[in-house]
Amino acid sequence: MEKLVEVSDQVVCIDFVLGTKCRATVRLRSLSATTAIAFKIQTSSPHKFLVNPPTGIISPLSQSTFQIILRPQPKIPSTFPRSASDRFLIRTSLIGSAVPAHPDAITSWMHDIKLKVAFVGPFLLRHAVNNGDCDAVRSMVKFQKTILTELSTREAESLHRVATRLDNSVEMVSLLLEAGLKIGSTTRILDDVEESRWVEKGWSELHVAVAFDRTDEVSRLIKMGKQGALDCKDREGRTPLYLAASKGYERCVKLLAGAGANVDAKHIDGRTALYRAAAKGDCRMVKLLIDLGADPSIVADNRNRSAMDVARDEGHKEVVETLERGEEVLNAARRGDLSRLEFLLETEASVDFRDQYGLTAIHMAAIKGHKNVVMLLVEFGSDLECADAEGRTPLHMAVVGGSKDLVEVLLNRGADVNARCNRGATPLQVAQAMGNEIVTQFLLLHQATL
Repeated sequence: MEKLVEVSDQVVCIDFVLGTKCRATVRLRSLSATTAIAFKIQTSSPHKFLVNPPTGIISPLSQSTFQIILRPQPKIPSTFPRSASDRFLIRTSLIGSAVPAHPDAITSWMHDIKLKVAFVGPFLLRHAVNNGDCDAVRSMVKFQKTILTELSTREAESLHRVATRLDNSVEMVSLLLEAGLKIGSTTRILDDVEESRWVEKGWSELHVAVAFDRTDEVSRLIKMGKQGALDCKDREGRTPLYLAASKGYERCVKLLAGAGANVDAKHIDGRTALYRAAAKGDCRMVKLLIDLGADPSIVADNRNRSAMDVARDEGHKEVVETLERGEEVLNAARRGDLSRLEFLLETEASVDFRDQYGLTAIHMAAIKGHKNVVMLLVEFGSDLECADAEGRTPLHMAVVGGSKDLVEVLLNRGADVNARCNRGATPLQVAQAMGNEIVTQFLLLHQATL
């Protein structure tokens, strides 16, 4: 039977504090367009948890929330972050004319959703670090990705000091820093213990600065302009940009891409930064990488999956929608569907999405001669000098399409009349090869050089 509701998360993450009442909020969204949905929440541990409200009704295509409340606990959970015994069951039923309107009166429930419990938060993180439990720390970061980045400077440096005193300090400090722990500027980036770890990983200075999300240091190293530093790889094949993207450091990614770093550089396993972000469900990073020109069609892993494929397989709906909207932009530009394209761009679809040949929406519109579409894309920030996989700019494509009016639009907006593709051909040479005398003469009038 099809699901009646969609839950915000299959795992309820509870920020645990010893001896304190703790709460987590779960959101339910109705998938029925015509009928209200009743729901009832049951727990495997009623002695530990309260649910508020335990029952409710959701209108068609609407949302509702409930709180899971953990009573004050005298002991740390026996297992964390995953709880071995605590579970929740969401029972749902359609409310029709023959069914009572209040959930308590319903005797036949149609569908069940099971929720697991994870105990997370700074209290348990510090407990795990104190005990040198790297596995618990890794698991907590997996369930609560922002747990380290949201610590105050004082909390972060205190946690760092605790980690450096452990018997397994090298492993724990490295784990915390790679997972996003930020320490203040008064703390040295490299101490004797950490430095050996970076050498072992094959990290450059730029890798280390990125690992700490130190944008000032990243900018300084970029300006130094060491040959090959932008795309140098560590022993796992990670470039600084790949490392920054995997940690969600948007500012570092922008700095590196702006300096010319390859956004499609591959890890040793063949996966790009975009693929990794899509696999993790990091929609913000996916959008950023797409805007920076990342190619979503690149396939990776032993199943030859693209970013779209892995996002679908992992159930990351928001990422899938983002990538699908990029494809919609391309299709609308190709068709010359101005109204649909404008709607997509106004609702934050990417203007820079590319197909497997590196073609963007402005390339598509230019070769088809859709002048108004090209003008709209330029208004939304489309790059007049963006190049496809063969190095062709939108002006090259307009010449191929034979539209003198569109060539004029692009030149009036600042397109490079003498841009060269990978084979060295300029728009003028393309026009001459195609025997288009009108476009040839027009380009010559606009300072095209032979």
